[in-house]
Order: sequence, then structure tokens, then C-alpha cells
Amino acid sequence: MAKEWTLLLLCGLLGSGFSENPSWFKNISTSLFKSPGDILIGGLFPINKLTSDLSKRVKPDDLECNSVSTYGLSLALAMKFSLDEINSKENLLPGITLGFESYDTCMQPAVVMRPVLQLLTKESTEELDIACNYTDYKPRVIAIIGPNNSELVPVIGKLIGFFSMPLVNVPVFFYFSIIVVAMVHDDEYGQKGQEQFSSMANEESICVAYQGLIPVYSDPEQAVKEILNRIVDAKVGVVVVFSLPKPARDFFIEVIKRNMTGVWVASTAWALSDDVATLPGINSIGTVLAFADITRPLHLFTPYIYELFTKMEEMQIPQQPDAEISPLDNPCPRCSYLSQANVSMVQIKLVQRSAFSVYTAIYCVAHALHNLLGCNATHCALNPRIDNVYPWQLLQSLQKVSVDLEGVNFKFDKEGNPNFGYDVMQWNFSDTTVQFDIIGFFYQNLKINKNNIKWHTKNGKVPLSTCSSDCGIGQVRRVKGFHSCCFDCIDCKEGTFLNSSDDIQCKSCPAGQWSTLRSTSCVYPIYTYLDWSNYESIGLILGGILVLASHVWVGALFFKHRGTPLVKTAGGPLSGLMLLSLAGTCLSLVLFLGQPGDIVCRLQEPLNAFFPTVALSVILTISIQIVCITEFPEKSSDHLENIRGRGSLFVILGCCGVQAGLCGWYAQEAPSLTQYVASLEVTYVKTFLRCPVEPMLNFGLMLGFNVLLALVSFMATFMALKPPGHYNLARDITISTLSYCVLWVMFIPIYTSLNDKDKSIAQVGVSLLSNIGLVVAYFFPKCQLLVKHPELNTDDHFRTFIEGVPPTPPEES
Repeated sequence: MAKEWTLLLLCGLLGSGFSENPSWFKNISTSLFKSPGDILIGGLFPINKLTSDLSKRVKPDDLECNSVSTYGLSLALAMKFSLDEINSKENLLPGITLGFESYDTCMQPAVVMRPVLQLLTKESTEELDIACNYTDYKPRVIAIIGPNNSELVPVIGKLIGFFSMPLVNVPVFFYFSIIVVAMVHDDEYGQKGQEQFSSMANEESICVAYQGLIPVYSDPEQAVKEILNRIVDAKVGVVVVFSLPKPARDFFIEVIKRNMTGVWVASTAWALSDDVATLPGINSIGTVLAFADITRPLHLFTPYIYELFTKMEEMQIPQQPDAEISPLDNPCPRCSYLSQANVSMVQIKLVQRSAFSVYTAIYCVAHALHNLLGCNATHCALNPRIDNVYPWQLLQSLQKVSVDLEGVNFKFDKEGNPNFGYDVMQWNFSDTTVQFDIIGFFYQNLKINKNNIKWHTKNGKVPLSTCSSDCGIGQVRRVKGFHSCCFDCIDCKEGTFLNSSDDIQCKSCPAGQWSTLRSTSCVYPIYTYLDWSNYESIGLILGGILVLASHVWVGALFFKHRGTPLVKTAGGPLSGLMLLSLAGTCLSLVLFLGQPGDIVCRLQEPLNAFFPTVALSVILTISIQIVCITEFPEKSSDHLENIRGRGSLFVILGCCGVQAGLCGWYAQEAPSLTQYVASLEVTYVKTFLRCPVEPMLNFGLMLGFNVLLALVSFMATFMALKPPGHYNLARDITISTLSYCVLWVMFIPIYTSLNDKDKSIAQVGVSLLSNIGLVVAYFFPKCQLLVKHPELNTDDHFRTFIEGVPPTPPEES
């Protein structure tokens, strides 16, 4: 079967014009990596692949490169082909032969240094001289081609730069004008690409939402997973991947596992890599746009390789590769078994493109030598066999060289960068293969035929790629990537505002102003209050009217029966004072309604505390009378008249005087409403405004004094004996004062837990309840007697309290 395929290949090659090979093919040497010459050129290519684990490397020599890379080998053969072709042209370097020495880099810095040192040894020796001045130093080679890996360029660049030796390598990066996530390979190639890309992106306002690095010397699995997680979080659809083929393969294996889709932009290193293009499921990842070195077909390259491998096959001597041979002597021992069946390795598109780059680099060196040696079509002014030619001289000549190859002009700029560009290509997937189709070109400017792009999306339309959405009113942009165009929209919090979409942060409101969430300005606060039309206010007003109506009814009834024993017992004129004070309490509650002011706030709490004091002091005087009658029966009749007269007046005036002092102290210490509002820390746009209840100590003393009066009256009457057959006045005082104490004691914990609005409502409500409690418990029983049992309104029924006759305990049966 193998012979049949060989025969078919041979027929195809012959049919395509191999029968017209140039005559110099007959002189092809089978030495793949070394060839003598008047001037030597060094070559550094990834002829082998790394087969050892770098993470387990301990000794300097713990590196194994035992797997042949057909790609790197093909580039080394492209160098051999280029030099053989140049040597066959008598008019380029007449009378001068170019030789070469090619070495393996294994794409590892630790490997590449050995051949570099070998290439820098003194001409015709194995020694590297140590000198202060290398101007007259002639190394083994005059220039180095390669290493075809930008990671290795900085490693060897500084060393060979010390000798001013030309290193012809073309690591150029590119940019893509769209919002992207840049994922790079953690080596010099990736990092340099990242730096240039970020710089260009910043200049062109291109947004880079995220940049990640794949480690090169450790297991990349976790790093790849983290990068993909970040790409998903960034919510963008375009990913630029600066990477070598193997890390790119690891990356896309995980992409395929996750069923991720997007637009993937490939750098030149893996743009046409079979390692990635042949992955199972690669056609599910979306759209791949690639930048590949510009190329022109090398028509003689494949026939040359066929001729070379044919000769090698004829000369093969079966033998085992010698493991002891140094890579510097033979970088590829297994290559001695190359045959016609291996010709296909140079026909891969990636090899064809890279081979043209090698071909161009060598021709640039040859033309620079042509100029340096003063050559014309027949001879050269300088002969390298007898005249000294140094690498630093060639470097100067290279900077001025201009070469036309296959219809394309090549030259270098001041920084040593070539002037040729890149083909922009798209991966188009079929069932089993990937087709690389050219859709544009890049050199200085990007030119793409948009009609040639086939977007691998569900609807075939151009996919959107954005890491941000339009921010709304009152939202500020928070940068989440490396450039300000990629951001999250953050709401301006309460107390901050954003008055311009160009602002980069929310501003704090000035003192005395506040804002709501997502505001564009701050405002002075709006204060609400218990307006007369509020449901709460209407409820309180109706309650107050009901209580006042009870006062009026009781007062009218008492006035009608003035002078009767019941009214005298209830306090006589003092009962009228008590009703008036309770009515005053109700009327003072209107100060809690409507818009507050400085005067209203000065009077609100003092009046609410003082009026109940008058009523409670009246009850206290009657309680004292009951104590005298029940506890001092022998003396009560003699002193009762004084207690009811001047004694009651002194008690009432004394209690009112104390409360007046407390109220005055409160009014003096309390801030005015204006002062209170000015001192508030504004953290609201709208809030309820009530009169300041400060200081709390004074407020508590005012209310506490009234509770104390009620408590004393309660203690004085609750153990008093019920006069048999007489009216029980002590009962009315006990129940009324007990209800007052209970309500205001319960008020304290409730009040402290409420907001300002509810505090005002609660205080008015408790005031009304305690007020009606006194009326109901103290006056209503007497009113019932006046209305339903007027026959009991006699001196005999109220003798105990009118005449001071002590109640007789009931006889035991």
C-alpha cells in the first residue's frame, strides 16, 4: 500500500512540472543542518518538541526534546533550500558561497542558549573569546535566522546584540478594532503582544475588558478555567488570543468542553495551526479570524524537498540513532530516515507561509552582503576569504537593504521591523476540515472585505460584543477592565448625585441637602406634619371633641345641681376647676396639629403637662380629706373645714407651682424649632417634623410629676374603708388615678420605640385616654347618681364626707 501511495505521489509531482527542475538540483547535498561556505549563516528553528516536564526540572540538563517537529524541520529545510538557490545564482554573490549551520531551539530558553553560544564562537574554532572590544571579532556566523519564536528573541537578543550581530526574526503583532478580551500566553511572545495591543487599544479607544495569562511552565488547566470564567463575567464576544500552538490547543479544548461561542482572533503563531484546527468540536466555537504572515508561493520548494528526500532515501544505511550524539552535532538523528513519503510535511499551508518568511529573511541577508561586499553581476570588491567582514557591518547594510521577491518589495524601518504585512483570514468549517479563506490584508491599515466574512452565529449576523450597557439617569460608570470604555453602571446612592454623564463618580450632597437613589441633583428636605386634613389628625380631633363633650355635659350637670351634697362631696367649686383643666388639656392638644412653629413648640409640652396637674392636684386634696376622715376620725371633724378651704388651696397652688417650675425649666432648656432644624443632620428628602422634645430629662420630670400626684392619690384611697350606706368616694379616686398611672407608665416604652410621627400621635392619644379615664372613673359614677338616683343626693348619703363622720366597719355576724 505504501508503494502505491509513493507511486501516486511521484506521478503527481512529475505531472506538475517536476521534470523541469533546474540543473542545480543535481548538486543538492544531503546534509540537512550544516553546509560549508565562505560566509556562514546561523539558523535557529524548533526542530524538536519538548518531551520532559519543566515543572520537574532540577538540573540544567533535565530537558528532553525527543519528538521531531515537522514544522520546525520544514523551516530548517527552507533555509537550506534558500541558500542553495542563492549559491546557484552567479550574479548575486559572484564567486562567494554561503554556508549555514542550523540548530534546534526546542522552543525553550534553556535549550537555545547552547547553539547561540556555538554560533558566537570565534571563526573556525570552538572558543568564545572574552574581550573588552569586539569590533574586530569574527564569530562563526555573520547573521542568525530565527528563532521563529518571539519568546526566545529577548533571551538571545541581548547576548548577540553585544556583538551587534543581525538577528533576522519577524515578531510583529497586530490590533483589532473592537471591544475585546485579550488572553495571552505567559511568555515573551504573549506578554509583548499584550503590551503592544494594550497601548494601541488605549490610543484608539478600543476597550480591553480583561487580560489573562496562561502559565507556560506549569499545568495551564486551572489558569485556563479562570480565564474563561472571567471572559464569561466580562460579557464580551471577542477574544484576542496571543499564544503559541500548544497553549492555544489547551485553551480551546476547555472552550469546546464549555460549549462557548464567540469571535476568536488568532495571532500568527497559531493562526494556521493544525494542532488547533483539528481539535474535535472546533467547528462549534464560533468565528475564528486569523492574522497570518503574507506569503508568496515558492514553486521550487516542494520539488527541491522531493529531490532531497529521494537522495536521502537512496543513501540510507539502516542503523539505530546514537543517543550519545550532541544536538549541536546533529539536531535530528531520526531525520536520516526521511524519504519521498515525507514530502507532504512541507506542503502544509502554515509551513508554506513560514517558509516564505525564512526565504525572505535569507534573501535580505544575501542582498545586504551584496551591497556590503561591493558586488556587481560578475565579481565582489571584497573577498571574505581574505578580507575581514564583521556582523556589525552587515547590520548597517541590512538597515538600508531593499529586496524585490515574487513581486513584493521588502525593506526594514529604523527599528528593524519589516514593511510587509499580514493576510487576514477566516476559518470556515466543513464537516471534517477547516478552510483558511483570505478576507483582507493588513499593512499599516486594516482592509477587510466584510462581504467575505461568514459569521458562525445562529442567524448569520454580525455578533455584538460589548462589555457595558448604556447607563441610566443617576448612574456612574465604574471601570472594570483596563480601559475606561468598559464599565459597570453603578447607582448613585442616597445622599449623592450625578449631574453630568461625563462625571466619573457620584458627588456628595452639600450640607443641608439630600438626594434619593439615582439622583441628578440634591434638594432641601421637605417636612411633613400632622396636617388638619390627615386621617390621623381627623381621628384625634374627633376624639378630642368627644372628650370635650363629656366635659361640657358633666359641667352642665354639676352646675345644675350645684350646692347639692353630691357636688359638695365631689369638690364643689374645685370640681369645676378640675373640669376646666381637663378641657384645657384637650384644647392644648391642638398644638400637636398643623405646621409647627417656634411659639407653638415652646407651649406644646408645658401646657400638655400643666393642665393635668391642676386636675390631679384637686383629686389629691380630696384624697387628703379621705385620709383624714379614715385615718384620724377623732380629729377630722375639727380640721376638715380647714383642709377643704385653705388646705386645698395650698395643695393645689403648691402642686401647680412645682409643675410650673418644671415647665419653665423645660421651656428654657429646650431648643427652638428653628435651632432644632438647623442642627439636624439631613439624611432624607422628606421626613416628619415634630417639635423637639428636648431635653428628655425635663420632659420626663414633667410627665413623671403628674404620675406621682396620681400615684399618691391612689395610695391614699385604695385601702380606705367603704362607708356602709354612704357614697364610696374613695372608689372613684382609686380607679381614676390607677387608670392614669397605668396609661402613662405603658406610654414610656411604647413612646421610645416609635418614629417621630407616631410619637406625636401616641402622646396625643394617651393624653386623651388618660383625660377621659379621669372623667369616666371620677365623674360618671356621680353623674349616674344624679340622673338615675336623685333620691340619694342627700346629706345623709354623703354624711361621712360632709360632716367628717368616720365610716363604721361592718359588724361581724
